[in-house]
Amino acid sequence: MNRVSMSRRRWLQRSAALAAGSALGGSMWLGSRPARAADYRALVCVFGYGGNDGMNMVVPTDATRHAQYAAVRGDLALPRAALLPMGSTGFGLHPAMAPLLPAWTAGALAPVFNLGPLAAPLTKAQYLAEPEGSPLIPGALFSHSDQQLLWEAGGADVQARTGWGGRASQVLATANPVISVGGNGHFGVEDLRTPLVLPGPGSSFGAYGLTPEDTTWEPNRLRKVAVDAMAAHNQSIDLGNAFNAQQRNAFDVSQRLSGIVASVPGDAQSVAAIDAAFAPLTSGGWFTTWLAAQMYQIAKLIHARATVQGDRQVFFATLGGFDTHSGQVDWGNPTGGTHAALLAEMAGAMAAFHQAMQNLGLAGQVTTFTETDFGRTFAPNSSLGTDHAWGNHQLVLGGAVRGGNTYGRYPDLALGGPDDVGVEEWELQGRWIPTSSVDQYAATLLSWFGATEAQLDAALPNLVNFGSARSLGFL
Repeated sequence: MNRVSMSRRRWLQRSAALAAGSALGGSMWLGSRPARAADYRALVCVFGYGGNDGMNMVVPTDATRHAQYAAVRGDLALPRAALLPMGSTGFGLHPAMAPLLPAWTAGALAPVFNLGPLAAPLTKAQYLAEPEGSPLIPGALFSHSDQQLLWEAGGADVQARTGWGGRASQVLATANPVISVGGNGHFGVEDLRTPLVLPGPGSSFGAYGLTPEDTTWEPNRLRKVAVDAMAAHNQSIDLGNAFNAQQRNAFDVSQRLSGIVASVPGDAQSVAAIDAAFAPLTSGGWFTTWLAAQMYQIAKLIHARATVQGDRQVFFATLGGFDTHSGQVDWGNPTGGTHAALLAEMAGAMAAFHQAMQNLGLAGQVTTFTETDFGRTFAPNSSLGTDHAWGNHQLVLGGAVRGGNTYGRYPDLALGGPDDVGVEEWELQGRWIPTSSVDQYAATLLSWFGATEAQLDAALPNLVNFGSARSLGFL
């Protein structure tokens, strides 16, 4: 049945499904499929809003390439001796990311080089030859909001309505939509469900203006009974019944999840194995970083997966502040500054989360990966900062990761070279054309998640344009 010939009843049914999937600021349409521990898998996206400078996150350590790097980066260049070597790969991590070094040593961490939004493989010659508005060139390059959308959606169309995490949840028929602990994002949007957006540790939430604990007071209990009775009344139209079901479902979810959400380290509902992993990031019962609080929340939800429901779960966390046009490093100290602080927060939270999964015996069933708006210019600006670019490096973490190696192709470091979009002198800033796409990155993650080839094509429509190079091999 096409969109034009869809009957009124079918339209109402689809609208009803949409209505049933949204409440409490996000979808509450959690199904009843029980979690099967042996088959459980989770994907955790950590999105760095603002555009992380991947060129100072993973840096070449071999003498020749580090000399090229230092010559262009100038005052932003990390000293070779300060880098955390990643085995014999010829690369090292920013020193602020020391919390992740044990994961690298254990073979659970891998960098993926020069990723970005692409509709199909693209060379510099093709980039320069394509007319303005070509579907091969992602829309609104170097724009924060548009490139955030493309990373969260995949492909190269800034008009995309859904996110690749949401489409994956849809085609895999997961019991839950994407669960976000970092606010609203495009990543988890489906056709008929929106992400479930949860507050941070120590928070309470509920439907009907009531948290579950409110119903211990008799007048509020009776209020809920009355609202439930009205919601149970059969309506004459499908949309009305769907709205009623949404309300009932929302309160059910709030009852099931509120205790998990509200729990903080050391309280009666906390999990010792999780608390121990996050102990370095807590002080006086409070988290020292925003991302740590989010990752703690995800760890609790994974531990309580039987209550959350579903053997496939997708989570979304965020960290802002990466738009480092100035003060990216401290004057005279390239290992300090704003960017170092952000990488330390990211590494600390991801390392604590990975340790929590190890403590729970789930490290091989949970994979964490990073995304961000875009890369930043290889050449610095005059304010000890960097500007908006395109291709970037990402990190993948988990017990199933084929660590101890790097993936993707590291860019040619020559300004104006084959990977730089610039031609004229003023354009030669090191805005790398991606050599691997967001779609290939997502396909590698989703294949491990259990998606078939047909499901990958449904969730990632541009994947077919990359021929046999569908997987980047890190899982």
